[in-house]
Amino acid sequence: MSFHEIRFPSAISFGSTGSIERRTEIVSLVNGFEERNSPWSQSRRRYDAGLGVRSLDDLSAVLSFFEARHGQLYGFRWKDWLDFKSCAPSAETAPTDQILNPTSAPDQFQLVRRYEDAGGSHIRVIQKPESETVRVAVNGAEQIEGVDFAVDAASGIITLSQVPTAGAVVTAGFHFDVPVRFDSESIDVNLRGFEAGEIPSVPIIEVRI
Repeated sequence: MSFHEIRFPSAISFGSTGSIERRTEIVSLVNGFEERNSPWSQSRRRYDAGLGVRSLDDLSAVLSFFEARHGQLYGFRWKDWLDFKSCAPSAETAPTDQILNPTSAPDQFQLVRRYEDAGGSHIRVIQKPESETVRVAVNGAEQIEGVDFAVDAASGIITLSQVPTAGAVVTAGFHFDVPVRFDSESIDVNLRGFEAGEIPSVPIIEVRI
C-alpha cells in the first residue's frame, strides 16, 4: 500500500472529532434469538480534522498536506489524542506496559495494545510507533535501544539482539500513531463562510497496512 511516513499536523488533529467502528453481521432467527458474527478482526477509526482548523494558516496547512498526499492516494500517520499510548493517557509509559506478540522469527516481536476487562479482551496490532518513545523489557529487565533491540517504526516490529530464552516475557511501552488516509476526494471550503465561523469537513479514515 502507498504510505508516507509523515504525521498529520498534531496541533490540528488535537481539535478533531473521532469514532471507533466495528462491523457486525446480525441474523435474527425465527425463534427470536440472534446470531452475531464479526468479519473484522480489528476495529476501524474515523476522524474529522475540520474542528481543529482554527485559522487560515491551519487551513493552508491542511490543504498543503492534502496536496502532498495526492488526496486519497497516499496514507499517512495520525495522532489520536484519546488513545496514543501503551498505557492510560494520564500515565507515563513503562517498558512493562504491554506483552508483545511473537512473530515467526524467534528474535522478533510485534508491538500490540491490549484492551481488556473481566468480560473480554481485544489485541490491537500497532504498526506505527514513535520509535524514540519505545522502551522494551525482557522478564522485567529494561533493554537498551541500539544495543539490545531495534525498532522498525514502519511496521512496529521489535528485533532483539539475542533470542530470548524459552518462556521469557517480552514487553514494551510506547507512543503510537494510527495509519490513515483522507476519506474524501476533495476538501470544500467557502472562504467567506470560514471567516464567519463555518467549519470545513476533513474526513479521515484508518487503513489496513
